[in-house]
Amino acid sequence: MLTGGLAVPPAVAMGGAASTAAPGVGTAPPPLVDPLWIWPVAGVVSHRYEQPAHAYGPGHRGIDVLVAERSVRAPADGVVLFTGTVVDRPLITIDHGQGIVSTLEPVSSPLVPGTAVAQGDDIGELAAGGHSGPGELHLGARWNGDYVNPLLFLGEVPRAVLLPCC
Repeated sequence: MLTGGLAVPPAVAMGGAASTAAPGVGTAPPPLVDPLWIWPVAGVVSHRYEQPAHAYGPGHRGIDVLVAERSVRAPADGVVLFTGTVVDRPLITIDHGQGIVSTLEPVSSPLVPGTAVAQGDDIGELAAGGHSGPGELHLGARWNGDYVNPLLFLGEVPRAVLLPCC
């Protein structure tokens, strides 16, 4: 767990093919989203995204947030793809369009697949289980099936710009 991690502001509703490379490696960056995602909970980032070296390598395919509340909100508009338990943790997966999918865990949700959600809607409650510590929410993001850093959609990671050499 990081000490002095990134502080997460209170979430405020603002309206409205298989890869053999490591997730996100050798692919274009995900599209800019408008509006940006909101934080699904208020808290502090306790574990940052760690890009794996290859598709099945170790890494941390999302961020963990030590939460200050139990209610979890939709980071952006979308349609619920899945709610239920995977291995030992309840989770919810939301399709936001443009190939962007978020997964939040451990979250117990009364929603069913096919339910439309708006940014900021209450989608469930923080539960127990999984690899995150007690009181932590794991937020993962995929773009076209590849895991990407969810901070890209939260406006917290500047996009890299490659400059010409010499």
